[in-house]
Amino acid sequence: MGGTDVSRPGRGRPVAGAGASPTGLLDLLSVAAVVLDTNGRVVFWSPQAEELFGYTADEALGRFAARLLVHEEHWDEVITLFAEVMESGTDWAGAFPIRHKDGSTRLVEFRNMRLLDDLGDIYALGLAVDQSTVVRVERGVALSARLVTQSPIGLAILDPDLRYLTVNPALERMHGLSAGEQLGRRVRDVLTFLDAEAIESRLRHVLETGEPVTDHYVVGRPAADPHREHAWSASYHRLEDPTGRVLGVATSVVDITERHEATIAATRARNRLAMIAHASASIGTTLDVEQTAHELAGVVVPDLADIASVHVLDNVLRGRALSVTGPARFRAVATAAAHAREAAHAAEPPGRVATYDSDCLLTRCVRTRRPVLVAETTRQDLRNIARTGEAASLLETTGVHSYLAVPLLARGEVLGALSLARAATPAPFDEDDTLLACELAGRAATCIDNARWYQSARDTALTLQRRLLPQLPARLPGLTIACRYLPAGAVSEIGGDWFDAMRLQGDRSALVVGDVMGSGINAAASMGQLRSATRAFAGLDLDPAEVLRQLDRLTEDVEHTIATCAYCQYDPERGRCRISLAGHLPPALVRAGRPAQLLDLPSGVPLGVGGTPFETTAFDFRPGDQLALYTDGLVETRCDPIDARLDTLLDALTATAGQDLEETCDRVLDRLRPPGGDDDVALLVARAEG
Repeated sequence: MGGTDVSRPGRGRPVAGAGASPTGLLDLLSVAAVVLDTNGRVVFWSPQAEELFGYTADEALGRFAARLLVHEEHWDEVITLFAEVMESGTDWAGAFPIRHKDGSTRLVEFRNMRLLDDLGDIYALGLAVDQSTVVRVERGVALSARLVTQSPIGLAILDPDLRYLTVNPALERMHGLSAGEQLGRRVRDVLTFLDAEAIESRLRHVLETGEPVTDHYVVGRPAADPHREHAWSASYHRLEDPTGRVLGVATSVVDITERHEATIAATRARNRLAMIAHASASIGTTLDVEQTAHELAGVVVPDLADIASVHVLDNVLRGRALSVTGPARFRAVATAAAHAREAAHAAEPPGRVATYDSDCLLTRCVRTRRPVLVAETTRQDLRNIARTGEAASLLETTGVHSYLAVPLLARGEVLGALSLARAATPAPFDEDDTLLACELAGRAATCIDNARWYQSARDTALTLQRRLLPQLPARLPGLTIACRYLPAGAVSEIGGDWFDAMRLQGDRSALVVGDVMGSGINAAASMGQLRSATRAFAGLDLDPAEVLRQLDRLTEDVEHTIATCAYCQYDPERGRCRISLAGHLPPALVRAGRPAQLLDLPSGVPLGVGGTPFETTAFDFRPGDQLALYTDGLVETRCDPIDARLDTLLDALTATAGQDLEETCDRVLDRLRPPGGDDDVALLVARAEG
């Protein structure tokens, strides 16, 4: 039987595409080729066989393959398989343990087949690969296939011409195109909803340089969801085989639309907070209605709206109530426009009073006290926004496409409305814009309300303050006194709290602190009446309980007047105080060398309630002792427990015992009075002198 010289060139059929670059897969598998003659002797030994089995060609050629490569216990099995292949011509494939030259045993994947040369000689060809290599490649291929098909990340492979070769299902969903609609097509033909030219430029750079691109931010509106802006994070890297041949570009795309939207929302939230902070600093710098309105319009244009108008109800400026039906009369006090300046002329000129019909959106806003939002305006909407047809035409010509009106509400009263429109800004108003506009309008409304009340009541309040607040002597017989009065706010300047100290017959003294419920001019007037009456009754040398009884009778005749009061008489000769309360907080007593404590007294009922007698209580008041009378504005707040606030008062009085009484008053107010408190405070501190 003749042999076959398998090493001679030209004996086989030429390979199609000869000269093309190899794929590298065979190098990855490192397939070994071994040829045996009919006797099982090795007649061909490839370099890969030397690498796999450890024997050189000189060591292997001419030797029986079974004795060379197989353990003795497997000889019979190997010879039987060899005979079957040679006799039947049937291929055999499987894994078989072989003996390496170094004595170790390795599991090798075989594919054996019978060969016939042109002389009729028969040979056996064995192709062998280390099974661990095969398993690793199979596992990698399986894993890659799973990752490509099941991954939520969009994956694609592009050839060097930037045509799609592979597209996974995730990328199909992202592009809104099936794989069939993408394969073989260029990037520019698929990504029509993005800047495909810029993307191709990056991909070509990756192909040419091998430098990867990671986390490239891309934003667009795919055909599958054109009404929503999507965002993707794309990464590109060049694909090469083990020989370094460039295969193309691999792309991975992650849909980050939710993160993109969250970022936009966070940015909008930061901008809203910045606008609110800007409004806090810019609106209400003066107590002037028109200036405050101009400040509001300046804040909202152009960040929130292209056109803004501030309308104040004419009835409000005149001190009258708004009618519940019919047209509404507004005074335009401020107008601002950004990109669409001609649209500002559609609003009434500042200062002019104009009547808006009941079907106008501005009228509806103040009647309902609720925002009116028209996200996308129609021609009919514009007619309901503007007061006249000419103004509606101007709004339409300008391009106004979205409208929002929010009421100016302050202290439960509607003062007017803030009117907003968008023309150059493409996005319509939404609910977030409505909330922001309401916040800004609410802040401005409070300032406008403060301004209008200040302008109407300022002179009266100043006059009342000068006349009603007493100028007390620093000393009375046996007493040193100090007092403080703080109004509820910088604007009101006067309220219903008062204090007084007066000399009585026989070197005695009377100390009084009271609080008329309510604030403003009416409370101040009632306080003046009660203070004058208290002085008159004190001059009659009445018992404290009787003084309060007379005040109670007087208060019953004053409509809607309720007041609390603490009235104390001090006799320095006896070292005694006699005191009576009308629904008032108990005074604080500081004994010399002892901590301050609240007096345990019958609280009584407020003046004006009537029908309940008052009681007088006596207690010792010796030299060095201090007595603090105060109103509830000192210790009552909306968020702190009253007991905790009273403890703070006692601590402050204890800490300042024996010090100058003026300093004591200041220290107490520093501890207990918050800046801009919403209630009046009256404080009177008296010390018995030896």
